[in-house]
Amino acid sequence: MSDTQVLIFDTTLRDGEQSPGATMTHDEKLEIASMLDDMGVDIIEAGFPIASEGDFAAVSEIAKNSVNSRICGLARANFADIDRCWEAVKHAKQNRIHTFIGTSPLHRAIPNLTMDEMADKIHQTVTHARNLCDNVQWSPMDATRTEWDYLCRVIEIAIKAGASTINIPDTVGYTAPAESADLIKRLIDTVPGADEVIFATHCHNDLGMATANSLAAVAGGARQIECTINGLGERAGNTALEEVVMALKTRHDIMPWTTGIDTTKIMAISRRVSTVSGFLVQPNKAIVGKNAFAHESGIHQDGMLKNRENFEIMRPEDVGLSGTSLPLGKHSGRAALRDKLEQLGFEVGDNQLKDIFVRFKELADRKKEVFDDDIIALVRADSGEDEDDRLQLVSMKVVCGTGGPAESTIEMEVDGKDITATAEGDGPVDASFKAIREIHPNAARLQLYQVSAVTEGTDAQATVSVRLEEDGVIATGQSANTDTVVASAKAYIHALNRLLVRRDKVGEGADAKEVSYKDLA
Repeated sequence: MSDTQVLIFDTTLRDGEQSPGATMTHDEKLEIASMLDDMGVDIIEAGFPIASEGDFAAVSEIAKNSVNSRICGLARANFADIDRCWEAVKHAKQNRIHTFIGTSPLHRAIPNLTMDEMADKIHQTVTHARNLCDNVQWSPMDATRTEWDYLCRVIEIAIKAGASTINIPDTVGYTAPAESADLIKRLIDTVPGADEVIFATHCHNDLGMATANSLAAVAGGARQIECTINGLGERAGNTALEEVVMALKTRHDIMPWTTGIDTTKIMAISRRVSTVSGFLVQPNKAIVGKNAFAHESGIHQDGMLKNRENFEIMRPEDVGLSGTSLPLGKHSGRAALRDKLEQLGFEVGDNQLKDIFVRFKELADRKKEVFDDDIIALVRADSGEDEDDRLQLVSMKVVCGTGGPAESTIEMEVDGKDITATAEGDGPVDASFKAIREIHPNAARLQLYQVSAVTEGTDAQATVSVRLEEDGVIATGQSANTDTVVASAKAYIHALNRLLVRRDKVGEGADAKEVSYKDLA
């Protein structure tokens, strides 16, 4: 690779999926991996193979199907993790084992290892990984809070043991841009053998500096950026792929580095990840937010009409957005809908198009105009419903009054059996949720209930997001409908279905977020 090339390492399917409630199904992971492969991502971290049978199966299948990307799996610093990781990624044309251990004083205390014991473990485990795979990445977790001398020592050990990529994680989002650049530069200048490996940066966004820290690390000599679509990730998230890629492309005058990403595919994968994860993209999110290319101010609109460059430093087309937003109506046909979906970056099969078209006609009968955001909501709704779900909404009736509680009657299909329940509550949504709990008793706690209008007007669709937690297991559901109460009930049921799937997954083996460090010693 040239000195100006920066490798993009996407960890949406591993670190991104560790966001509370962001669990993806097997098929969704394969779909996202295929989109990442197609857009030019250099390395896809497909999962944590030892975490569960489901993770192992997904990583293995992604490895078998990869065309261009190198497929990577994560492993803790023990032989069992590394062996399991290799069994999953060995099917790929290009593969990688990524092994890690926490090196800061706080993280060394977790497995209760002395500095010398940890150094020996690093030597043993990296050597073992290198004997299996010719491409090994090693990470000193919480590197930015690790003592300088010790960080240099363990990196040198990992390089001598055969690691070809050294990743420097800012695990808790603690560092700042100047520190990030200086740390990478000093390591490259100081550690023996550093000029023979690729240094990578992995930043978290706890202080809102993940993108800045990643770009600063590149200026310091890093040639791999670890990131996720939409910045998905634990706590405040990770470096957002779309931000670093477009920053390098747009400000190539001061950042003379390039990536192999096809930026026209950014919007499509952003929307798909948002859909399958249940995490809505905030309207003012850089690059992919709804308002990123919107101009409401009169002065801005006038300037845009005269010259787009007055207020836009990127073209919408560069990230896969259509330059126009023409609404469809009830007289629009299937061909027009397919064309609109393609403009919005969605590729759907004939059967999926048929399902979306039916709901599109139903929506068009209720609305005068169906806008782009309405279409996107329809696709999201289609993705959120699965005929194999154990819980299905059949019908509902809600009665509200000004002087008393609301009453909701819900009919659901549970494991193929129709069940009806009626409940009262403090408003129609509360009553509906209570009726659903009578049909499917559960102890899930409602962590999040969020309603957002898809478009303007009283006939606008509402997108409802629901996050549930039960015994430490978290799942998010999402649905859209012109009736907010219906959307709420469907989102709640969607979350319950995902909770059931996630509970089964945890039952298969330890979940990636809950794996213990006890066996590192």
